[in-house]
Amino acid sequence: MCNLYTMTATVEEMRRLFGPFEGDHDNLPPFGEIYPGRAAPVLRRNGSGGLMLETMTWGFPGPAAAKGRPVTNVRNLNSAFWRSALDNRERRCLVPVTRFCEWTAEPDPMTKRKSKVWFGLHETDDPLFAFAGIWRPGAKDGSDGPFMAFLTCDANEMVGAVHPKAMPVILRASYAMDWLTLDREQACALAVPFPDTNMRRIELDD
Repeated sequence: MCNLYTMTATVEEMRRLFGPFEGDHDNLPPFGEIYPGRAAPVLRRNGSGGLMLETMTWGFPGPAAAKGRPVTNVRNLNSAFWRSALDNRERRCLVPVTRFCEWTAEPDPMTKRKSKVWFGLHETDDPLFAFAGIWRPGAKDGSDGPFMAFLTCDANEMVGAVHPKAMPVILRASYAMDWLTLDREQACALAVPFPDTNMRRIELDD
């Protein structure tokens, strides 16, 4: 389960990768460390079929089974909890990312703490990419929301060496609009491990 990522790309870098979009993006700051429950930039479809940049809280309000904890990762695509959002193209979104973290399974012998391991695209590629996400509106009075979460899938070899259970669903730019526009079955077919050859493990001094 991914519970930490960064989004430090500029608006212009986002525009070059994903195309034009509307929304209040003049004061978009870098998001150095994004944890569940924090605000993050998201691209979703607007009413005319284009894209809109919006800030959303990471984590859907949890069901009773989750004891109210926010649900941040979408693993079971057949779950009734996610069905309405996956069926509705307007509720799918792109979560821009520059790198993401998985934690080591075992604590460091010296610090007794688990360590962060960062992953990103290969150094020859643009560092900006997107997770396949879904979103939901918040309260009508604007007191909370909107909320987003993103899909996970089986881990590839690189991520699996650190976190074998799952990794986020990473979208190439060429597949971004497919995720937003295809029917449910075709869109969910994009939930596959990203190729190891197109990723790198980011060392702490990078």
